[in-house]
Amino acid sequence: MEGHASISAEVLSRYAADAALGVDGVRGLVDRALPYRRGVKLDEDDGRVTVELRLAVEWGAAIPTVGREVQQRVREYLKRMADVDAERVDVVVDEVA
Repeated sequence: MEGHASISAEVLSRYAADAALGVDGVRGLVDRALPYRRGVKLDEDDGRVTVELRLAVEWGAAIPTVGREVQQRVREYLKRMADVDAERVDVVVDEVA
């Protein structure tokens, strides 16, 4: 049987959000206007996926360390859950709370 399956940008965005929220020091995602979905912007172009996350981090957290961990976890989670290799994962810290 032949066929093709695809995963919606909404589902991939939710996966990215879940992975980011699991990192110590991340307090939450910051909602923005479209094209963001719950603090995540996901772009797909010719099979290449890029992700941008807008974060609120906890006061006292080492922002560079949190950012690197978010990038790594999001890449790994998208690969494991959806077999998607994110070409780029950008992290923007919008709030420190």
